[in-house]
Amino acid sequence: MTAAARVGRRSVSDTNQEIERPGIVIIGNPNTGKTTLFNALTGESARVGNYPGITIERRVARLRLESASGVPLELDITDLPGAYSLSACSPEEKIAFDALLGQHGNIAPKLAVVVVDAGQLSRNLYLALQILELDVPVVIALNMIDEVRDDPPDPQKLAEALGVPCVATSARQGQGLEQLRRAIACALSGPPPRKRPPIQYPAALLADAARVSQALPEAWRAGIAPRQALALWALACVGDDELPDISTELREACRAARTQLPARDLDLEIAGPRYAFIDDLLPSVTSRHGDAPKRPISQRIDRVLLHPIGGFVIFASVMLLLFHALFRWTEPLTGLVESAVAQSQALLVAGLPPGWPRDLLVQGIVGGVGNVVVFLPQIILLFAFIGLLEDSGYMSRVAFLIDRVMRLLGLHGRAFVPILSGFACAVPAILATRTLERQRDRLLTMLVIPLTTCSARLPVYTLIISALFPAQMLWGWLPIQGTLMVSAYVLAMLLTLTATFVLGKTVVKGRQVPLILELPPYRLPSVGATFKMVGERAGDFLRGAGTIILVATIALWALLAFPRHEPADVARSTAVVEALQLSPVPQTSTATHRPQSDIDNSYGARLGKALEPVIEPLGFDWRIGVGLLASFAAREVFVSTMAIVYGMDDENDVAAPLRERMKAERKANGKQRYSPLVGLSLLTFFAIACQCSSTLAVVRRETRSLKWPAFLFGYTVVLAWLMSFLLYQVGRLLGFG
Repeated sequence: MTAAARVGRRSVSDTNQEIERPGIVIIGNPNTGKTTLFNALTGESARVGNYPGITIERRVARLRLESASGVPLELDITDLPGAYSLSACSPEEKIAFDALLGQHGNIAPKLAVVVVDAGQLSRNLYLALQILELDVPVVIALNMIDEVRDDPPDPQKLAEALGVPCVATSARQGQGLEQLRRAIACALSGPPPRKRPPIQYPAALLADAARVSQALPEAWRAGIAPRQALALWALACVGDDELPDISTELREACRAARTQLPARDLDLEIAGPRYAFIDDLLPSVTSRHGDAPKRPISQRIDRVLLHPIGGFVIFASVMLLLFHALFRWTEPLTGLVESAVAQSQALLVAGLPPGWPRDLLVQGIVGGVGNVVVFLPQIILLFAFIGLLEDSGYMSRVAFLIDRVMRLLGLHGRAFVPILSGFACAVPAILATRTLERQRDRLLTMLVIPLTTCSARLPVYTLIISALFPAQMLWGWLPIQGTLMVSAYVLAMLLTLTATFVLGKTVVKGRQVPLILELPPYRLPSVGATFKMVGERAGDFLRGAGTIILVATIALWALLAFPRHEPADVARSTAVVEALQLSPVPQTSTATHRPQSDIDNSYGARLGKALEPVIEPLGFDWRIGVGLLASFAAREVFVSTMAIVYGMDDENDVAAPLRERMKAERKANGKQRYSPLVGLSLLTFFAIACQCSSTLAVVRRETRSLKWPAFLFGYTVVLAWLMSFLLYQVGRLLGFG
């Protein structure tokens, strides 16, 4: 399990208690630059914790201001999840509502900074109106003002119309940040900027809201929010929902109101007047009604990138370039890390006395963990590329392309977001399914997310491909290694979609629902934000290598190191080495060399050999079997397992990288032990099997059942075995074994 996943499960009590102090919240629609503005205001000094009672990450940072009288102000500012409105059908969607009102463990904020896209006022102002109706103090940040230079909205006129401060900003360019800080400081120092917008709701709706308001919980009535606004929220949200904290009295009141309105559209009665107010407001602040026309260049680009066929070809080409770069561009850095690991092992061998403590340091800790850290350059480059693609707006286009396929499979298009997150780590991706409204969609998405290629698989893929396949061009132009890496990701995506279709038609049936997907404008990527994200991911990877991977590696070393049978003398050890056709060990080091038979008789080898009859038809031996079992702790442990095995085979050859040792390994008949066909079989198995105890644990927690994690583990392992079996056996029949 990656460090990112562990952070996502941490409770608020585990974090700094300063997170719980009242402060400011920053809220806005997705793709409005909300988080960019948050980082710009705080200097990217965010802390990560969880929302009270919900394992969804929140970012909190310290905001330092100076009041008009020169008094320094310090408050916590919380970045709320992006939301199009305060409507909520699931507990996770209700996060913003609870945070604004100080409900369910939250502390009511002193101020809400509402981030609005200056080019999309007609859509973004709906959320702002809902917040104003709740009587929450507001300052509006009219963000992305640089993207509507031809017809920018007038912040002063918008402020006069809404009755709250409004500041034009461009978080990416740093424009308007000081003015926004002053507006926030002024709002905190003086009377709270509140004004309820004069929205004209139908009289019948107001009567219904008055009846529902009588059933509001006492805790809601004690807050600052008007009962009418709370009642309208309840009428819009309570009904076909999964909210666990709604009282029976309020639920019955909302149900009674809806059953009395068979000829009326209650949702339209609530939303219609708000949009009518926005439509009347926009002509006074901009001549184009707040929506910047899509630029012709963007339209021309989208015609290519969103083409049903050409779009997929372009996406595949981009991924091919990315994974080719993972091998070619990172090779020098990978070599440096490998050299550093080998030199560290050599220094320990030369400087420490023989015995199991030295073997633990050389073979277990440095050799095992070091050969996982070797793949840090690939991890960094992968997340750098993905970060730049997301920041540019291209990944949203990819989501649009994939949704065309997902709709045919019967899964809600919003499910693509957690599925895409699964390419980083399955654990937070499964937690992200909480944003899906229907239980059926959440369950189906959980069952297919583990098929995506998480970043923990990348070190395994890289080791297998670099060790067993040549760094050559196929047909003179197609890189073999990069193509194999792309193929692993394509296989994962195809299997995910296929499993979605099959499970959606059999195990988890349900109706199809429409998708609402926003395509953000194309932008130049923010290099600074990308570097920050890459640094966080690299830190997560290194923390994982220093914690769970380290513990698992030490345990594996113990299994492979014991029982120990030290040679009686140098001559006996040398004779064993020569019998195995290995180079004789220097006299000064012979006492520390463990014969191959010792490893074969270790507890770990016995465990692997017990599994060997099951995995031998796939082309795997006991060494790979031990690695497969160990990878349940963390998939990267497979790499450290192989490093320990080959480190114990000949600890005096520490200078040889693990991939070179695997490539040089031979069977008794002289054939290569790990052929490219075995490599393909192993890649296939790792791409499918859910070998992650953390993933199974989080599915157990989210479904509150042992049935679904057992089903997930069973169907993925059986499918992985069958696919690897067919690939290996057919390959042997064709003469590739």
